[in-house]
Amino acid sequence: MRWLAAVILFTVAAPSADIRYFRYQRPLTNIPAQPQQACLVVDPSLFAHAASGLADVRLYRDRIEAPYLIQKSGPAIQSVVQNIAALNLGVRSRRIVFDSAMPEGAYSDLQLNISAHDFIATVDVAGSQQQGGPATKVGTYTIFDLSRQRLGRSTVLHLPTSDFRYLHFSVSGPLHPEDVGGISLGQVSTAKPAYVTVAESHESTRKDRSTLIEFTVPANVPVDRVVFSAPEQPANFSRDVTINVEEVSTRPRDEAALPLPTYTSRGNLLRVHTTQADHKIDLESMDVTTGRAVFGGPSRWVITIDNGDDAPLVPSMVRLEMFERDICFQSAPGEYALYYGDTALSAPRYDLAQFTVIHPQDAARVSAGAEQPNPQLQSRPDDRPFSERHPALLWIALAVVIALLGLIALRTARSQTPPSSEG
Repeated sequence: MRWLAAVILFTVAAPSADIRYFRYQRPLTNIPAQPQQACLVVDPSLFAHAASGLADVRLYRDRIEAPYLIQKSGPAIQSVVQNIAALNLGVRSRRIVFDSAMPEGAYSDLQLNISAHDFIATVDVAGSQQQGGPATKVGTYTIFDLSRQRLGRSTVLHLPTSDFRYLHFSVSGPLHPEDVGGISLGQVSTAKPAYVTVAESHESTRKDRSTLIEFTVPANVPVDRVVFSAPEQPANFSRDVTINVEEVSTRPRDEAALPLPTYTSRGNLLRVHTTQADHKIDLESMDVTTGRAVFGGPSRWVITIDNGDDAPLVPSMVRLEMFERDICFQSAPGEYALYYGDTALSAPRYDLAQFTVIHPQDAARVSAGAEQPNPQLQSRPDDRPFSERHPALLWIALAVVIALLGLIALRTARSQTPPSSEG
């Protein structure tokens, strides 16, 4: 008996976009009358009903799919931090002096690497294109460490954008040459990052020695920083902030025991407006970056300000923000609309991304109307392979095959057993 077994594997191409299968639509307005580059700012509600990373968003012009780019704003610092040595470090006229050879290109914020604590000092900065050549005054800055007063530390010099090949530093204050470890530099982009508000709250609660602010953020909505508006009092403060995020369970009962994703970020709120030892200090830092904070389900945010034994810091407003994202395209007269809400789709790939550069700040600005249900919505056909749609049949077939193979092996063994001889 011969037995022939064959296994047929079904491979299905990735689903294609079709207007009938999108749950939501948003018409676009202010389309330029003449063909040109145009951009639309993405608002948080689009993330809430689209697939993760906006993978299922499609742009249609006159009901025909049109290519687009997503341009994302980002942090100003774009390159890695460089450590630059202090050259010719010494003392001159009771001031610490040193030089730094700067890399090519523009730079602005510098950080002096100072190992000392509890000090206030003044730093004069000059720049030149050649070592020993004529120098141009850049500015005078105050650096300090007020950790003993719980008012923080700042050794950052906010220079105007410069490209001097050499910088010359003169430091006046209770420091010594051995306290100076050079400078740190991160080269920056010329454009400042742009942000879009995700949510804001004017409400807070007190618990023990902490101030708490809570948010609920819809699924897939990114949050890149938390911004605080502090009251006038206290005038000076330094408060640690902890941001705890946990995804809210929307799972079925059989998955309820699985751990939910969580995330924790920390930062510091600082405001110093004072004059000490004839040095005027004005410094504010009122935002905390969140790092990675995107969840596949709704998430609960608890922001805790640690007041210690000081008077409570009660912000007048706290705002969650994300980096601005723009949907940019080459516009032409016609009716445009965004469609989204088809989780079967993966992110599109267009030639536009390879051959076109679009700067949102230079493009025409278009707007999106309110989100609407797609009146043409239909259920997408189940085009999964037969084996995925009917997994039980696969196991049944496998059991039948094993039984047949066992029967064949048993019959073969019996037919090959030699007959016993007598006498």
